[in-house]
Amino acid sequence: MLLAGDIGATKTVLALYSLEQGPRTPIVSRTFPSKKYDSLEAVIDTFLSEFDYSVSHAAFGVAGPVVKGRAEITNLPWVLEEERLNAAFALQETHLLNDLESIATSVPNLQAEDLHPVNEGVADPTGAVGVVAPGTGLGEAFLTWDGRRLRAHPCEGGHTDFGPVNDLQHELLAFFQPRLGHVSYERLCSGIGIPNLYAFFRETGRYEEPPWLAQKLRKASDKTPVIVQAAQTQEADICIATLDLFIDILAQEAGNLALKILATGGIYLGGGIPPRILPQLESERFMRSFVSKGRFHQLLADVPVHVICKRDAALLGVATNGLRMVSHRD
Repeated sequence: MLLAGDIGATKTVLALYSLEQGPRTPIVSRTFPSKKYDSLEAVIDTFLSEFDYSVSHAAFGVAGPVVKGRAEITNLPWVLEEERLNAAFALQETHLLNDLESIATSVPNLQAEDLHPVNEGVADPTGAVGVVAPGTGLGEAFLTWDGRRLRAHPCEGGHTDFGPVNDLQHELLAFFQPRLGHVSYERLCSGIGIPNLYAFFRETGRYEEPPWLAQKLRKASDKTPVIVQAAQTQEADICIATLDLFIDILAQEAGNLALKILATGGIYLGGGIPPRILPQLESERFMRSFVSKGRFHQLLADVPVHVICKRDAALLGVATNGLRMVSHRD
């Protein structure tokens, strides 16, 4: 029996899996508010106390880097250690995965209904695959063929230097460098990035901020949904421009990753934002920016691009990884 979990600063999802039912069908699943508990062990105690199951292995996807079997959760004062979890719950083995590694691990198990195509392309089944996931931050990962299957690898590509490609983006970089120092893709292409793009347009005077929108943003605990909704309903030019620029930068960085790993197997857009902006991703704007790589235009035009619409893709990836441990298959 496998205990699998998707651990985030806001919520923790725990589930039990068996080899017989596989990674797409949890036996039981529960969601817990992370901030109400002082450790993952406390959440697991609460979860397991509800059921009479014997657990032998565990796997957890965590919102933060995993180094030598240890992880600190971003925006949550939890420290996870594989050896400590093994001892606490008499487990044979525990595996911690970065959250983007979890999403990447799910990709080979995703089905047609889990995906929304942006560019059909021509997929090489043994080609490398890239995952770009704008949520609160910008996560990236990739998969490579090892001779038997696609194997997921974590990376921190979202924190690489933003590279402007036109006059507007050069001005954007010049605007934020004195304010932020290091301007990464995450600072502009994520849930925390969209308000930054909006601030650039407002503070440089390119667009006026309607009073009703200013009032709405002041009251909002999270400005990103307000900006995105106003762009989609075309209520405010400043929001339309913000979302357009976000789409351009997301497409550029997805194209960058596709070139770096030669993603002939495809690019997958994960995270919370892409499923909410499907009409904009289907527009010519996204693919125009994605393929705009000079002599490599045609190579990128052939790369399949899909949006991951399965909300629990990360948990599916964690369960897939964990059940390999249970079955003793690498």
